[in-house]
Amino acid sequence: MTAPLTPHDPPSNEPGPGAAPTEPAPVPADEAERRAELRAELRQAAVVAAAVAVSGLLLGLLWAWLAPRVPLISDGKAVYLKNSEGEQAIGADGTFALLALGFGALSGAVVFWLRRRGGVPLVVGLAAGSFVASVIAWRLGMWLGPTSDVVAAARAAGRGVVFDAPLKLAAKGALLAWPLAAMAVHLVLTALFGPRDPEPVPDWESGEPDVRA
Repeated sequence: MTAPLTPHDPPSNEPGPGAAPTEPAPVPADEAERRAELRAELRQAAVVAAAVAVSGLLLGLLWAWLAPRVPLISDGKAVYLKNSEGEQAIGADGTFALLALGFGALSGAVVFWLRRRGGVPLVVGLAAGSFVASVIAWRLGMWLGPTSDVVAAARAAGRGVVFDAPLKLAAKGALLAWPLAAMAVHLVLTALFGPRDPEPVPDWESGEPDVRA
């Protein structure tokens, strides 16, 4: 009586004990160069974003210094605007927006001057850093300005004594002034002075000029 037949095991692709290990396929030179260039652009974008964000501290200092103050007065029971028709609150928003536009134009020009070839990561870093800088300037200006505790400020000032209202940014859209100005200036400078693609060279060997539609 013979033993039952069993199917053969499927062949294994793994190398045997004495076989040499297979090495991964080498990366083409062009692909390796593109990866290295992308890593360099990402590092530069991170540096640009960090540098622009830190410059928001200066905007916050200038805003706290230059923004007009809103005068308040207390009668001992409630706090009122000293001048109900005053435009100091609008002036604070306008001061922030104008300063942010100036900082945005300057940062866009500096980034283009330092890195003229640009690239998508660099532009994204500039936009992200500009927005973070605006937020930093907003919060720092409020912190450096008059206290946000209006009740305590009224009690400290006394009845009938004028004191300053907290520094606020009512128009939150002003936070976009810096990134919009930075992107606009960088785009314009890139269009005017950015590197151009080389012109195609005519194929004179064929006897006919290389005419392209």
